[in-house]
Amino acid sequence: MIQSSRPAAPWLFLMPALLLLSLSVLIPALLALLMSFTRSGLDMGEPLAWVGLSNLQRLWADATFMRVLGTTMLYLVGVVPPIVVSSLGLAILVNRQLPGIRLLRAAYYTPVLVSIVVAAIAFRWLYGENGLLNGLLSTWLGADTPIGFLTDPRLALVSVMVVTFWKGIGYYMVIFLAGLQGIPRELYEAAALDGCRGWRVHLHITLPLLRPYVALVAIISAIAATKVFEEVFLMTQGGPADSTRTLVYYVYDQAFQELDISYACTVGLALFLLVMLLTLLRFSVAQSSRSL
Repeated sequence: MIQSSRPAAPWLFLMPALLLLSLSVLIPALLALLMSFTRSGLDMGEPLAWVGLSNLQRLWADATFMRVLGTTMLYLVGVVPPIVVSSLGLAILVNRQLPGIRLLRAAYYTPVLVSIVVAAIAFRWLYGENGLLNGLLSTWLGADTPIGFLTDPRLALVSVMVVTFWKGIGYYMVIFLAGLQGIPRELYEAAALDGCRGWRVHLHITLPLLRPYVALVAIISAIAATKVFEEVFLMTQGGPADSTRTLVYYVYDQAFQELDISYACTVGLALFLLVMLLTLLRFSVAQSSRSL
């Protein structure tokens, strides 16, 4: 009797996870894809009316969707570069053998452990007209008119970006810290003997060796920024004047405010394609880093 070279035991161990993944992710995703070609509301008992590509045509002509997509891209551009630069700088700062350095690392990582609901509520209080920031500005600078951090369309998106930045910088710092600790110390010692010190050491040694980590952090943070929802929902609910409405919030708005499930699935399909593009870019970067 010929024995199989690929035993079934690994698949048996994976079966519970695959079943749970199928029930919670794969099957709902396939149903959402199917519903994007139909016209349906919240009543799932009604028969689905097949409309073909009409929802996609509506999406292409939807000025609100284009504006929301632009806001999401602006959010991505405004969040990712500061996160990459700041988390790398923090990683370099805490990658030292100093007394109490473990406490300092833990302090920088603490925001990652804070619930996004708690963080959003806390920042909403800080940004309020009677909040801490306006109180400090009034005390120190003598400002008479409070600044509408969440009510001014010019400041609301930036104010929400700060929450995402504060919440994620510690997580990405740990990724860079792992990369820094993998760099041999002999390289820095040789650079010191050659007279290379200060920022030039990081420019010529640290950054080239951390290039795969920089690309990885940039792509992961870009995917997270593309899917931002909780901060917007808890702090601004897409306002003021739709200045903070992102793609995920637009999906929520179409599904549960307008009760247009099929069109919400179509917008979700566009979001899925965007995230899949960033994910494929992440895999290609990881593959290229292994070949270096």
